[in-house]
Amino acid sequence: MRKTYLFLLLLVSISCLAQNKQVLYNFTSVPQSLLVNPGADFKYQYYFGVPMLSGVSANMGSTGFSAYDLFANNGVDFNTKLRDVVFSTTRKDHLALNEQLEIFNGGFKLGDWFENKGYISFGMYQEFDFWSYMPKDLAILALDGNKDYIGKVFNLGDLSVKSEVVSVLHVGYHKNVSEKLILGARAKIYSSAFNATSTKNSGYIYTIPGTTTAYEQLIYSRLRLNTSGIAQFTAEDYDGDIARDIRKKALFGGDLGLGFDVGFTYYPQKNMQLTASIIDVGFIKHSKNVENYTYEGFYKYEGMNPNFSTGGSVENVYDEFKNAIPLDTLYTKYTTWRPTKLNASYQYSFGTRRDEDCVCTGQDKEYKNAVGAQLFMMSTPRTPITALTAYYRRSVFNKMQMKATYTLDSYSSKNIGLGLSADLGKFNMYFMADNLLEYKDLSKANSLSFQFGFNFIFKDSNEPY
Repeated sequence: MRKTYLFLLLLVSISCLAQNKQVLYNFTSVPQSLLVNPGADFKYQYYFGVPMLSGVSANMGSTGFSAYDLFANNGVDFNTKLRDVVFSTTRKDHLALNEQLEIFNGGFKLGDWFENKGYISFGMYQEFDFWSYMPKDLAILALDGNKDYIGKVFNLGDLSVKSEVVSVLHVGYHKNVSEKLILGARAKIYSSAFNATSTKNSGYIYTIPGTTTAYEQLIYSRLRLNTSGIAQFTAEDYDGDIARDIRKKALFGGDLGLGFDVGFTYYPQKNMQLTASIIDVGFIKHSKNVENYTYEGFYKYEGMNPNFSTGGSVENVYDEFKNAIPLDTLYTKYTTWRPTKLNASYQYSFGTRRDEDCVCTGQDKEYKNAVGAQLFMMSTPRTPITALTAYYRRSVFNKMQMKATYTLDSYSSKNIGLGLSADLGKFNMYFMADNLLEYKDLSKANSLSFQFGFNFIFKDSNEPY
């Protein structure tokens, strides 16, 4: 039973990747680059995405172990592999899943080329996030119990997990305020279909030799799980259509919140570029179908066998424990903050173009090649995570661009990514993936991500490219 519980605990812990879209960032031949920097140098007359297919992305990964470590067909007993995984990880390891689907997306220029009134972009996307740190001490306790760990403090604060399905309606504006500077901002309305958050836990389980008895066991618990949008589906009298009700919640029938993005592009010289953006500064207020579960209290045991027994029956001791640390259900509103992302990059362009019908945007129309570096940071329930990317971008043909990346992050030190964007007349398609070296055996990969989409892009006839 302990091994079954631990295995389920590990599965629940598989969670959200850092959401770093390093291949897409500053890849301005793709309209979706505006979603990671609303101040990107993007200047087409107007565009619109193919509904439900303009942006499809998925990210998954873990630090500490891979699927191969648990499920490899190598003759090693599963229980042994499970123990190896538990004892090789730390509470700082995290595991990950993120999915994003654009429902619609578009943009258009305000005024004509000479008026330069700016650019409007808009759209809606659905996103699923699941984030968790490795519950190291809870996993050991589930696997071995505390019999062999007299004097060890098991930290209940190791449990830190959050999951959410959210829809985002957004509108952005960006403008060339000078020949060198582009500023952009994006407003967002969030609608949370469901949320489960348990990130501010604390407490301990501590067993020591007693002074008057064989053992003293102390349990101090401050565990809390907040949920919204789930209670109606778990109610005994629920007889609705789950798929229909989830769709209704996704289309702004859930808990609402507000957020914004800001970004800029600056050219200190014609072939040098600086960019930065802050994405998803926002919150969601959860008030619909809210159920919050708490285990809060203090319990002290003294006796020969630290197994919730004071000499009476097991049932009596269990009642003592439940009274000391009761499971309560609350219905209070709560607020969650979106994981805020920071991007910054430097780019140097070179190789003067000779063709006149480049489909690139902004300063890219004058250069065939670019090299650069990008910094990514994201807030988490504990400490921010970071990634550093070096990249090379090139116009392969008149209507095709390529971007190759090398990323150093907590998931891998050999993460190589590739993105391609091509135009067939007005029709644009793009494909991106990273950690390509791991595709020879996906089970050993600590992280994987891909993204693709299809758009229609219309160039301004007044633009000189």
